[in-house]
Amino acid sequence: MIFHFLPESIWVPIAFILITGHFTSISASLYLHRSITHKGVEFAAPVSFLMRMWLWLATGMSTKEWVACHRKHHAFPDEPEDPHSPVQKGLWSVLIAGVFHYRKAVSDKEMVEKFGKGCPNDWLERNFFTKYRQYGIYLLLAINLLLFGFLWGPFVWLGQVLWMIFIGHVVNGIGHAIGYRNTEVDDHSTNIIPIGVIISGEELHNNHHSNPASPKFSRKWFEFDIGWMYISILKFLGLAKVRYSTTK
Repeated sequence: MIFHFLPESIWVPIAFILITGHFTSISASLYLHRSITHKGVEFAAPVSFLMRMWLWLATGMSTKEWVACHRKHHAFPDEPEDPHSPVQKGLWSVLIAGVFHYRKAVSDKEMVEKFGKGCPNDWLERNFFTKYRQYGIYLLLAINLLLFGFLWGPFVWLGQVLWMIFIGHVVNGIGHAIGYRNTEVDDHSTNIIPIGVIISGEELHNNHHSNPASPKFSRKWFEFDIGWMYISILKFLGLAKVRYSTTK
């Protein structure tokens, strides 16, 4: 398939988008969200590096900026200071223009410094992931061009780089507007659906808001958090250490 103008089957690039997109979801949920932001789980260095590298390739985001924005969301959930509340900004505004709300929030450097404390600041973060953050997605484009050619390569790349935006819009928008609640908390967070697979367990958003420190998002017997399943497997293999979790 390398250098081919068309793949042998259209399902090959589509499957590639779905598989790599799922890994984007997992990396964002496990590494950025549950580990770095809320400190609920710690991964072995090779696991963390793999997720960091993929997020660099697929998103071009700053870890510190993402973490700061999300921590501010938890500090002021659905209040005027919330960076991306559909209650304050409107559901369709968050669903369609959520990336602009995010960019506006992280442009506040004082906010990033205040809420981004404790983020990785090792040599790799300073001299590679942050310093060359804008180059990852272009390298990913080059890889896709080699794999799928000049017609399907950009199509695959676009699906990959938009995946993280899609996750954010769904969680920040629908996760505070539509769904059911297990716990009455001081915000409008909801569980979108009880089976958390499509966006790696982030569907169980009300459960998360009721206990942000826990890396396990499922609470009821009928709920399934695929992110917690991966954490449990990594823990069994000695590649993850859960600092705190609860089903209450």
